[in-house]
Amino acid sequence: MVNLIASHIVKPARPIPTKVMYLSECDQCKPLTHATTVHFYKPENPELLKDATRVLKDSLSEALAAFYPLAGRLYQKDGGRVELRCNSMGALLLEAQSELKIEDFGDFCPTPQIRALIPPIDYNNTPLHEVPLLLVQITKFACGGVSLGSAVSHVIVDGQSGCHFVAEWAKIARGEKSGDQPYLDRTILQQYEEYPSSIAPKLQYPNFYPQPVLIGQSSSLEERKKATTCAMFQLSKEQIEQLKNNANNHHDLVHRTSNQPPFSRFVAVSAHIWKCLSKARMHSPDQETVLYVTVDFRNRLKPPLPGRYFGNAVLPVPARAIAGDLQSRPPSYASSKIKEAIDKVTDEYARAYLVCMKDMPEVSSSRHFHTVGCAQGLFFGNPNLLITSWAGLDVYKVNFGWGEAISMTPGSLGYDGRLFLIPGPNGDGSLIIPLRLQVEHINAFKKYFYEDI
Repeated sequence: MVNLIASHIVKPARPIPTKVMYLSECDQCKPLTHATTVHFYKPENPELLKDATRVLKDSLSEALAAFYPLAGRLYQKDGGRVELRCNSMGALLLEAQSELKIEDFGDFCPTPQIRALIPPIDYNNTPLHEVPLLLVQITKFACGGVSLGSAVSHVIVDGQSGCHFVAEWAKIARGEKSGDQPYLDRTILQQYEEYPSSIAPKLQYPNFYPQPVLIGQSSSLEERKKATTCAMFQLSKEQIEQLKNNANNHHDLVHRTSNQPPFSRFVAVSAHIWKCLSKARMHSPDQETVLYVTVDFRNRLKPPLPGRYFGNAVLPVPARAIAGDLQSRPPSYASSKIKEAIDKVTDEYARAYLVCMKDMPEVSSSRHFHTVGCAQGLFFGNPNLLITSWAGLDVYKVNFGWGEAISMTPGSLGYDGRLFLIPGPNGDGSLIIPLRLQVEHINAFKKYFYEDI
């Protein structure tokens, strides 16, 4: 299906500082796996792709000179922690060809067919220090289109940093000057990893990662083993407005005098998903369920982090509810739970999180693993879920000289209850929602998701 043509190790274009780079506590607790994405392109003039691999290779080398941590390697340390050595070992670039056409991928659901467009990584049999932190694959299709599949280390970047890197790389590929330099000194986060002695940390590990299990079960082990599948859902701008109105109508009755801003589309859509998923999973009325929202805390710290801070500055925030309330109460109930959780991420909360992670002698147990069926680390599946929004990121404007992307999708979804909110490709206000669920719940979820709008 996908034939490999060539493989290149791409190193920074200029000598870079050879050193061990500090990793923050927020980096240390991230999975040792890679975040995967695939962008699809269909240029009007196929001639633009004639030199595509060379252009990608040369521009990547230039980009790595500025974003040099991505050319390094991770090494294991004690307590499950890792060390980043900036050693110019380089990124991996693969060139591949496929007899498929872009339209053969349908709705771009992250299936194994999509995963084949990203360089494979054998985590089980490759020592950590031999795994590149950035791997990229350009695949040319029979229709004249191409895909660019990438895998970037979760420890090194979050969504914002990853997008910054790709945007600058694309700028260089187009022959423009890259002027938006990353802020690479992660030691700046150390000042936030000290809690003022006048305030004893009130928040402990269970506050950050409540892990309710299904009633009648003592752990998540049985749920981890169950067969899962991926599906793609879509909401039009009109459907999103309807969900917002539903949430805010009830909300207005309660908060008419309190001058609270209306619920955002993210909150309203997430609340709808949470409620439908609880119904599809047939939770008993007294089942506790947690929706985790990935929140960027760059601007919530005091003082805020530099705008182009290159590293992880996100944490998963739990919104907690009882299934009976979720299902029987109006949409404003779930929406208010989610908004309260997000609003909770203040300077103090983020500092308490960093201190909590710093005080953990062993961080492996607090990582979640982006591999289907993995029995290790945190589990965000049934009765819980984890939502990451890319709705505020310019995911399609990644133009390497052959036009903007016509589609983009995560390369894989690691576990039950994992989903993304991605803006629709036409800038029409729609949302695309890839998610992974247990096979036994997917059809019921589909039914509730659309009929309850």
